[in-house]
Amino acid sequence: MPRILIAGYQHETNTFAPSLADWAAFNCGESFPAYMRGQTVIDQMTGINMPISGFMDAAKRWHWELVPSAWAGATPSSYVTQEAFENIASAILEDIRHALPQGLDGIYLDLHGAAVAEHADDSEGELLTRIRQLVGPAMPIVASLDLHANVTQRMLAQSDALVSYRTYPHIDMADTGELAAQLMQRRLKLGRKEPMFARRFPFLISLNAQSTWMAPAKSAYEQLLALDRESGVMLSFCMGFPASDFEECGPVVWGHGPQAEAVVEQLFKAISEPAVWRPHWLPAREAVVQAMATAGKVDAPVVIADTQDNPGAGGDSNTTGMLHALLQQGAGKVFPGQVAVGLVFDPAAAQMAFEAGVGAQIHCSLGKAVPIFTGQLSDPPLQARFNVKAISDGRCVLKGPMMTGVAVQMGPSACLEIDGTLIAVVSGKVQLLDRELLRTVGIHAEQMKIVVVKSSNHFRADFTPIASEVLVAKAPGPMAADPADLPWKKLSPLTRRQP
Repeated sequence: MPRILIAGYQHETNTFAPSLADWAAFNCGESFPAYMRGQTVIDQMTGINMPISGFMDAAKRWHWELVPSAWAGATPSSYVTQEAFENIASAILEDIRHALPQGLDGIYLDLHGAAVAEHADDSEGELLTRIRQLVGPAMPIVASLDLHANVTQRMLAQSDALVSYRTYPHIDMADTGELAAQLMQRRLKLGRKEPMFARRFPFLISLNAQSTWMAPAKSAYEQLLALDRESGVMLSFCMGFPASDFEECGPVVWGHGPQAEAVVEQLFKAISEPAVWRPHWLPAREAVVQAMATAGKVDAPVVIADTQDNPGAGGDSNTTGMLHALLQQGAGKVFPGQVAVGLVFDPAAAQMAFEAGVGAQIHCSLGKAVPIFTGQLSDPPLQARFNVKAISDGRCVLKGPMMTGVAVQMGPSACLEIDGTLIAVVSGKVQLLDRELLRTVGIHAEQMKIVVVKSSNHFRADFTPIASEVLVAKAPGPMAADPADLPWKKLSPLTRRQP
């Protein structure tokens, strides 16, 4: 019976973002479960759509003995602080040291792959290196990665095998944990590393061009799956997180198996044409005008992605550009009570509304002007009088296709209304990737005419099925839709900032 230690470290680092991922961020349980260690990992992570959950399900079917270590995840933001990284790494290394004398056959890590720490640009590579130095060259180390991982040479060299998600929105997280278990099984049976080959793209890909619901990413992953089935090589294509300023930021395709080099070269040739990866955006005002024109003709809502304030990519979910555009165009007056914006992270406004109660009016400043990559500030806060339409403690369990079953804690939350526009205001930073998040404050997305979501692509899994149209808007915010807009300092000179 193989004895496998399991652990996790999840953070997507936008080095241009305003807020750090400190130790408290890994313990608050906003977008991810709060930091946990030991048996709690098995108890809390079983049966949900997360990679470690899929790995555990496979391990139980195969009667592996699992040794749970630490699991840590924090909402995407700027750098992981040195304290946070060292706390997480020390816990995992301590548990490995304790497990080794009792016998250990392998290590599985549930990693993101785009975490940049204050003192370690390639923090996953750093973690893998420390583990490898501790356990030696013969110990199998397998990890699953987010599709947005910036895969480094060190990550590939220090692990036995890596595998990434194949969907964006990430509805296959547990499935990817299952693939990692398959790689571990293959590694244990073979007794050595399988052949591996990797190719790096010479350009960055915008998040808005990465959705596997649309071309070109859709066909790229269809080709990947076909080659995977035909060859037996386990292929991965990470499109990268294009806001992590370090040398190896960017897309990578790789594979594990006897024919890895030939199959990876075939896939790389098929999907690496730069021109197909250029996305399309609209200015905030233009997006609202187009949405209003469409909404007047159809029953299903128009969904607008406020992509540059995506808290799933380093934004703080508190800019007001899209809200100002809606009010200036009178969207809520044309469609009263059927225009919604969310989630706006403003703990002070949420608490004021929560204490005032349903039916009250409050006067407050909503949102924040934050420093953005241009060196300027985003739009000013909205100073106004709002009607409190609903309040909530912010607790909900996600029901959409992504992160199904994960419990989210947004803290005191409220639905505020101004000029017919509904605003979901929360006390925790959470990307609007599930309609259940709006329902906690009484907003039903399917009943709206226009819904503005602070997200880039993850919203598509739960919102596209109810949408008449999806638009992507570039309102001022800290997450650049176009990587070419960012003031890069460390990126390899061989990597272009845009296709």
